[in-house]
Amino acid sequence: MKYTDQFDDPNLPGEMVTTVWLREVSTGTDMRITQEGIPAVIPAEMCYLGWQESLDKLMRLVEPEIPDA
Repeated sequence: MKYTDQFDDPNLPGEMVTTVWLREVSTGTDMRITQEGIPAVIPAEMCYLGWQESLDKLMRLVEPEIPDA
């Protein structure tokens, strides 16, 4: 899956391209994500933190919390 996006802020010009690969593996799903065209003023570690936070929220949404009896 590949998609493009851009910021509304004129100080953050250009188009960003995000590519996501999903592949079934024996333990679940392998996911690979690349992002290109991120404005230079955005530190790379912020992108990693953003993805980690998003995936953590997704995990909490789809994995039920089943209390011990």
